[in-house]
Amino acid sequence: MKPKTKMLCALLFVLFSVTVAFGEEDGEGPKYKDAPYFSGMPNYAIHTVSDKEFDAYRFYNGRDCTAVEGKKFYRGYSLKENALQASDLQITRNYANAVKAMGGAVLFEGECSGAECVQNCGYRMMVGRVKKGTSELWIEVIPFNDGYDYDLTLIEKEAMKQEVTYSGILNALNTEGHIALYINFDTGKSTIKPDSRNIIDQIVTMMKDNPDLKIGVEGHTDNVGNPKSNQTLSEDRAKAVVAAIVKEGIDPTRLSAAGFGQDKPIADNKTEEGRAKNRRVELVKK
Repeated sequence: MKPKTKMLCALLFVLFSVTVAFGEEDGEGPKYKDAPYFSGMPNYAIHTVSDKEFDAYRFYNGRDCTAVEGKKFYRGYSLKENALQASDLQITRNYANAVKAMGGAVLFEGECSGAECVQNCGYRMMVGRVKKGTSELWIEVIPFNDGYDYDLTLIEKEAMKQEVTYSGILNALNTEGHIALYINFDTGKSTIKPDSRNIIDQIVTMMKDNPDLKIGVEGHTDNVGNPKSNQTLSEDRAKAVVAAIVKEGIDPTRLSAAGFGQDKPIADNKTEEGRAKNRRVELVKK
């Protein structure tokens, strides 16, 4: 079966009486859209929607959790009035089959027990992952109240886009003396990813236009892993950024590199969102 056909089948599998594009209006409250790629179960209406351009979420695989970052979509569903209720098993199995029909893999289906990394451990859940070309989808479905309600969380994996412009960087350095940038590296390495090339280019242009400007490049990590290795990683990443800038013709005497590992968090390391903010590179005006 062709990939596009498989994708269509997956959408139709959980579609039934709910439309993917617009959801279904039941006469009570606003009209909500389903999350991308996956619609709601028949007889269930969306009561809560929360979408974020970039966030992080921990997905359980039966042993531990994997933190995934990207576009986040959350939908809360409840049984419609006088409608036939589905069981917990029926809900998770429908979504598991949809994941498989898309060519994906079910990482876990069952009742979570004793996993500290899972917020809703104790309920039945389904966790799946679908890879399509350069796209990667992670989905978690958790029914509760004996199937009366269920939650769907979807992450469309992608690196965070750095939205600070050249003028924004310079303004922050002149007014605040420093700025946090989210330069993307290969996991656990100091290799700068191509999607962060634009940030390096902006820094280079800024320094060429302001020949008296000197900056320190500081690497920071979250608190996941070993403090010693995090310290080394932060130093290596700071040096990698400096090397990338120098390569474009900037005098190396105008730059310095330092790493602080996990010692200077700017957000709560207890949450995925906080850890994502702590994994940063800061420019400091000298």
